[in-house]
Amino acid sequence: MELSASNRAKKVLVSKTFTFDSAHRLDDYIGKCANLHGHTYKLEVQVKGRTDHRGIVIDFGDLKQIVNEQIISKYDHKFLNDLLPFHTTAENMVVFFFQIIDNYLKKLINAQNIELQRVRLWETPTSYAEITREDFDQ
Repeated sequence: MELSASNRAKKVLVSKTFTFDSAHRLDDYIGKCANLHGHTYKLEVQVKGRTDHRGIVIDFGDLKQIVNEQIISKYDHKFLNDLLPFHTTAENMVVFFFQIIDNYLKKLINAQNIELQRVRLWETPTSYAEITREDFDQ
């Protein structure tokens, strides 16, 4: 079945999930997280754009390469307090990661059609921080 002309080039949300392991401690914090500890972080990245003539917004492999180069390779198996110039809370980190990915996508010539929509950083299987395009642009 072929898509009708009205269904071609629709905006579609595309999501990819990554994991990385890092250690940190929360400074200026009272509680067990003030001590050195680690997490297996799950990073979910969502972009939105119009599909091209093939029906693709962004190749999943390209999105993987971007996030691996810009985030995972820099922060996997690292002590985050040594690398990040702010308190290493999930809230601060998700905003920082959004900025990095957003800036990179804006520099790509072929990404004119693609906009970062949401980044979600899971610190544990039941706890995450999230920032959306709408909140980031405010």
